Amino acid sequence: MKFIVSSTALFGRLQAISRVINSKNSLPILDCFLIKLTDGTLSMTASDNDTTLSTSIETNEYEGEGAFAVSSKTLLDALKEIPEQPLSFDVNLDNLEITVHYLNGKYSLVGQNADEYPQAAEVNGTCTQMTVGADILLGGINRCIFATADDELRPVMNGVYFDITSEDLTLVATDGQKLVRYKSYLTHGDERASFILPKKPATLLKNLLPKEEGDVQVSFDDRNASFTLEYYRMVCRLIEGRYPNYNSVIPQNNPHCATIDRQLFISALRRVSVFSSQAISLIKLSLTNNSIKISAQDIDFSTSAEETVACQYEGNPLSIGFKSTFLIDILNNISSQNVTIELADPSRAGLILPEEQDENEDLLMLLMPMMLND
Repeated sequence: MKFIVSSTALFGRLQAISRVINSKNSLPILDCFLIKLTDGTLSMTASDNDTTLSTSIETNEYEGEGAFAVSSKTLLDALKEIPEQPLSFDVNLDNLEITVHYLNGKYSLVGQNADEYPQAAEVNGTCTQMTVGADILLGGINRCIFATADDELRPVMNGVYFDITSEDLTLVATDGQKLVRYKSYLTHGDERASFILPKKPATLLKNLLPKEEGDVQVSFDDRNASFTLEYYRMVCRLIEGRYPNYNSVIPQNNPHCATIDRQLFISALRRVSVFSSQAISLIKLSLTNNSIKISAQDIDFSTSAEETVACQYEGNPLSIGFKSTFLIDILNNISSQNVTIELADPSRAGLILPEEQDENEDLLMLLMPMMLND
């Protein structure tokens, strides 16, 4: 079997799918790419047994067809330094010897039997299907993924929840302390459906989607989901279980509302949080008429700091405590110039919203308070 392909095209695709491969795999064959030539189309697959990512490119010339597996690290390291030029692959399918000819030299390596490579799980025929714009999917994942948990006891919290209705698509992530709800009215399903996408495939999509245009075809059943992009297809195992009722934890009727410049707020939080206790990172927000005082202290080291930032607030004075790292994370994942903080009382969760929502979007972030000593 022989084929000729562009070096940069091949390297780019292999590098993109290589992010699936774990540093340590239970099956040695999963350290490899599965490469298959059919009718002049070269398809490449990488997998960690739970998530499989595949792509394909057209060859310039080819002779014969077949499949083989080859070490991903060896192939990527070898192709990394080759500038754009045609690469000629000569594969002996009997003994799996692979020779790669390039402009001034050649590589020789040995592949592995393609039959040993595990088959990707497939979504069954009675699956739910929907079409989502690549920019909508990317926007939702980008805003949600930081709020996912790493909780072995509650695995449902370790992914992004897709809640599909006939009117909109909602993506939710929470770790029990912070929660993000991103709603898009530009896409919807035919009926009510939902699934929990694990963090790793969500991160893979986050890396692939910026180069995509158009729509993503999403299919899912009770166990697996597939995402078909223009150049890539990903099949992954879903997290099984019941996601918590996220709407029930979002407080309604929050009388205390402050609007503040997001970037000024982040800068002040970063300065003041240096002086908070490293163990709990507690900062105190004290709202008074058109100003917010940010304060922190570390009793063990007798350090403290406070800073006052102007904001739009008309209401009774209120003090509330938050974990500074979580609050900064939330503010960094909102893109508007100003944010609105909605509070009910110091013991209930605070809502952080963009002052102006993007068209056809509804973004809400929630943060649980911390108890203040005073």
